[in-house]
Amino acid sequence: MIPLRLWASLAAVIAVLGLLTFSHVKAYHAGAAAERHATLNRSVEVLRERNATDDQIRNLDDAGLCSALGGRWMPDDSTCQ
Repeated sequence: MIPLRLWASLAAVIAVLGLLTFSHVKAYHAGAAAERHATLNRSVEVLRERNATDDQIRNLDDAGLCSALGGRWMPDDSTCQ
């Protein structure tokens, strides 16, 4: 027959392992959620920057676009070189 003290020790070990597993899973999920949140925030920031750039480029005329791309506008024949 197994003594009661051994059963109590075994139950305590199982309880501690259960709590450690639970805390590990919770911490893992919290870390994953934090990473998803950070990635989403960065994506939104990149989209805002892209929209600002698109607005600037959209409002340029041909000469302005040529200059923004590093070219030289030739007004005589309306070309960018």
